[in-house]
Amino acid sequence: VQLVESGGGLVQPGGSLRLSCAASGFTFSSTDMRWYRQAPGKEAEWISWINSIGSVTTYSNSVKGRFTVSRDNAANTLYLQMNNLKTDDSAVYYCETPPVLGRVRGQGTQVTVSS
Repeated sequence: VQLVESGGGLVQPGGSLRLSCAASGFTFSSTDMRWYRQAPGKEAEWISWINSIGSVTTYSNSVKGRFTVSRDNAANTLYLQMNNLKTDDSAVYYCETPPVLGRVRGQGTQVTVSS
């Protein structure tokens, strides 16, 4: 199982970013996926879940209405569209497999929201 996140960077408050998570080594199209984030000195925070076919999504209250999770099963890729970013969104963002696949995460991608 391998996950590779990308798309992070420095953005001003109110800006947008789109994160990607390239998956390999398992049947991505049959697997629910999650996004987490972790800021320095804080515990990892779950922020989004999407079912295997992309028809059902859930979000934490902290990102609901601003972030959108999606997936392209043909490309084995998970996405996180982040709009109206706030300074509190600054963190390393990870995609993660479900417990049945060992809760594997990639190396993460850094998102910094600052003016």
